[in-house]
Amino acid sequence: MIMFPRRLAPVLYCLFCLVFAKAGFGQSFSIGLKGGISIPNLTPGGTSNPLNSGYSSGLGPDAALFGEYHLSGLFSVEASVEYSAQGGKKNGKQALPVPSFVAAMYPPGQAPKYLYANFDASAEFDYLLIPVLAKFSFNLDERGTWRFYADAGPFVGFLLSAKTITKGTSNVYGDEAETQPLLYAPISFDTTTNIKDQIYNTNYGVAGNVGIAYHTGPHCIFFEGGGNYGFKILQKDKENGQNHAGAAVVRLGYAFTFGKQRPGAGAVREPNRF
Repeated sequence: MIMFPRRLAPVLYCLFCLVFAKAGFGQSFSIGLKGGISIPNLTPGGTSNPLNSGYSSGLGPDAALFGEYHLSGLFSVEASVEYSAQGGKKNGKQALPVPSFVAAMYPPGQAPKYLYANFDASAEFDYLLIPVLAKFSFNLDERGTWRFYADAGPFVGFLLSAKTITKGTSNVYGDEAETQPLLYAPISFDTTTNIKDQIYNTNYGVAGNVGIAYHTGPHCIFFEGGGNYGFKILQKDKENGQNHAGAAVVRLGYAFTFGKQRPGAGAVREPNRF
């Protein structure tokens, strides 16, 4: 079960009071749920090296509870609390830091910069994201039943968990060409390691989506694709590499709209529902 940090409680309370509160200007507001697939990856930040490069995308869940305040028929502001799976994976040849006891086996100044082995590895991070997005919507038909939208804005992220999972069996080599085995026999790399203390607890960045929505009365079903990208380097120790987290997302959602919304510029003279 995911436990929300206590310091987030006032932030979430104020956020949803602002978004869900019905203002006295005739606008409407919506609440909803959306969920789908996160396709995360890790990109090198700063100088690239064998430790922080070579990651590929994986798959994970993404789900959000959101509120949307409609300032007009065309423009709204959406805020959400989102669970996001982040991370990346590397399969095959891996670079490893050189432990001090291995470096001591070499003459002074001749120790390799990295060791190498063959196994599968994934870095898995769970984040709570709080994005605030400016959203523009456009009618695709005269009645506004079908609408296209695009949104973008900043987010702040809070790290819930971080771990690395490795699987496979391999010797360890002192060179990238794997001609200098350091062990008499291969060893198992099957392990799961909690690395939360090595990762910064917060992140920030940008998020955005494009989608299409179908409206019937106050109900709305929508499908969207988008992504997020964190500006902050994840690792506290530069020797572990430097990476940014980000993910593409594909989601299906539902929203219910309260109140009566003003028609947007160029819209027909009937209430837009989203």
